Amino acid sequence: MTQQTTPRINPRKLLLSKWTAAQPVAKEKHFLVLKVHQPDDPRAPIEWVELEAVMTHRIERLLWQELSDSSRWLQGWR
Repeated sequence: MTQQTTPRINPRKLLLSKWTAAQPVAKEKHFLVLKVHQPDDPRAPIEWVELEAVMTHRIERLLWQELSDSSRWLQGWR
């Protein structure tokens, strides 16, 4: 029996990282982090990232912590 673990994600290394949608919709399976939204205060934590669907080029904005949800996102392209 395999146990799924939540990936440890370093928000400072998110830019250009690759992600796979666990349940692809409309052929959008592979995504690339194109933008990490830096807060105005450099001491404040990163909150948002923008993912681009490789196939359709649609942009999706989400909280970076959502990438830890293995029921939605898998790290790397699979």
